[in-house]
Amino acid sequence: MNRKLLISAALLAVFSASEASAQVVIQMDQITCKQYMAAEPDTQAIIGSWLSGYYSASKNLNVFQSIYFKRNKEKGLAYCKKHKDAPLLGAMEKIAR
Repeated sequence: MNRKLLISAALLAVFSASEASAQVVIQMDQITCKQYMAAEPDTQAIIGSWLSGYYSASKNLNVFQSIYFKRNKEKGLAYCKKHKDAPLLGAMEKIAR
């Protein structure tokens, strides 16, 4: 199945399951490490999943390996604790595998 379609469907399911009225739009290239770390756990999970898919697609990978997801999350949080004003996408780009 097309990875982008699968990721889109997962995000749609998450956002449509929440209580209606407000639409949530997250400008991924504007999120800083500080904002990510201050976000609610559910929001962190959504952003982390999106980042995982984004970098996997950029490397033309078509499998999900939870060991790398966990590793990248831990390394990303460690990096963000030291570089709070850094853009999250840039931070993940430096450590993502």
